[in-house]
Amino acid sequence: MLKAKILLIEDNPLQAKQTQVVVGSAGYEVILAENGGTGFRLAKTQPIDLVLLDVVLPDFSGAQICQWLKRDEATRSIPVIMLTSKGSVEDKVAGLQIGADDYVPKPFSDKELLARIQACLRTKMREDELRGANDQLENQLMDVRQRAITDAGTGLYNRRHFFELLDKEFSRAKRFNESLSCLMLDIDHFKEVNDTFGHPMGDRVLSEIAGILKQSVRLIEVAARYGGEEFVLLLPKTSPREAVKPATRILESVSSLRFQGFPPDRIITISIGISGLPDPVIASKDDLVQCADFALYKAKKAGRNRIELSNGEELSKGKV
Repeated sequence: MLKAKILLIEDNPLQAKQTQVVVGSAGYEVILAENGGTGFRLAKTQPIDLVLLDVVLPDFSGAQICQWLKRDEATRSIPVIMLTSKGSVEDKVAGLQIGADDYVPKPFSDKELLARIQACLRTKMREDELRGANDQLENQLMDVRQRAITDAGTGLYNRRHFFELLDKEFSRAKRFNESLSCLMLDIDHFKEVNDTFGHPMGDRVLSEIAGILKQSVRLIEVAARYGGEEFVLLLPKTSPREAVKPATRILESVSSLRFQGFPPDRIITISIGISGLPDPVIASKDDLVQCADFALYKAKKAGRNRIELSNGEELSKGKV
């Protein structure tokens, strides 16, 4: 078992020596700092388990050092025992109010000092255990939340989370009269891939295309699996015409993919439909998605492996 490491901040050489002997004889490792500044730096850079802090120091007061220790993220969990010849009730209360965990007046009993050190270390150990359990729980909750919004097959956002983000982005675009584009993507002849080469190959195709989409979107953009072999992108502050450029890059990147087990002439392609704001016909987020879906249908009908833009007229004509 590792020895607890105790930092002693004490400027009086005789008092420091006596305390080192007492604490060291109990099996603790003692590190000495002769002033507050050095002590504070050691507390931030060394794995300190407890601080014994003299109230009167040559550079800073013990109260200042205690406050710094308790305010700093790296040292706030280290217990601090104040050591001082000022033993009035008011002095003890003042020490505890600035964040000290205990207060031992000088001259102190060796047994009392060691007992207080043990008590503080026991409390710290329990707090460390609780903190560790809490961190583990938070990590588990983060993992659960991430899985709840992620499509397991591709690592992209799932459809449900896409619509949650779409709701926010559409409202913001309408409120501030900003551009917003929605891209619907579908893998051409994907059923043939599954039927001819098997579902594991189909999963590989989905995963590779998802990887291209991840690399293609900026931090403010959204890529999600819409369902089956369909994907959807949401590009804030991007008009449909501006969205053609990244859509073209995606189209070309997908067609350049090659898969072991495919014939040399077998190429994977996608079709893309784009809708977006501003468009006076598109009044809701559902309109935005429907128009992108209709544009995708036009791309499929026109021969696939291409991009088509929605003009919004499909809604008024009742074709969606």
